[in-house]
Amino acid sequence: MAVAMAMNSVSLNWVPPSFTKKANYVTNSTELAPPSAISSQNSLTCTKETISNDENNCKRRLLLLGVGAITANLLPANSLLAEEIPQNYRAFVDIPDGYSYYYPSDWREFDFRGHDSAFKDRFLQLQNVRVRFIPTDKQDIHELGPIEEVVYNLVNHVYAAPNQMVNILDMQERTSDGKNYYTFEYELTSPNYASASFATIAIGNGRYYTLVVGALERRWRRLRNKLKVVADSFKVLDI
Repeated sequence: MAVAMAMNSVSLNWVPPSFTKKANYVTNSTELAPPSAISSQNSLTCTKETISNDENNCKRRLLLLGVGAITANLLPANSLLAEEIPQNYRAFVDIPDGYSYYYPSDWREFDFRGHDSAFKDRFLQLQNVRVRFIPTDKQDIHELGPIEEVVYNLVNHVYAAPNQMVNILDMQERTSDGKNYYTFEYELTSPNYASASFATIAIGNGRYYTLVVGALERRWRRLRNKLKVVADSFKVLDI
């Protein structure tokens, strides 16, 4: 309780107004990396439903919020903090865990099992973005192989369930601040529904990062460009 009260008193003026900090939650998930890689708001609150282990997680959120705020205040102005956030988006920046991305400003934060951060549409929970990472001894995404090979294996053997049909629509490679990223678009079709997503993967800080942002396939044409901004905004920060 003392920790929570102390961190509640941390001034959020140290953090840029549109930036948020969330603590790290890493558990098992179906969105795992290939074996070769393995070795909304300005304030953060704890809800009344927070109990037992979740209370410790809540305290950790508050503690890391203070650390992140202090760190942000000490960092020199750089391209990340200086660049203009697109209209109708917010920036999520996790300095301790070394990554950032944009998400639609009307989405809200939620806990997605096995992921470090996640935001979803207020009304359509399958319309969401989530980020996770796992340890790796690789230094760069290129060490996993050519983009065509990596994307095919991920979508067909990691992201897709046995009863889902896969359609890989597009794949792109980019380099930003000396770091390489693979971004790809794909559809997964089940007997009862179909979804479409963008995924961006990158390696840095001894971690294999994955961002996935998606929606139901029937809404994809309307949302595609909006969600592509999220996928393209993902950056790995040095820690």
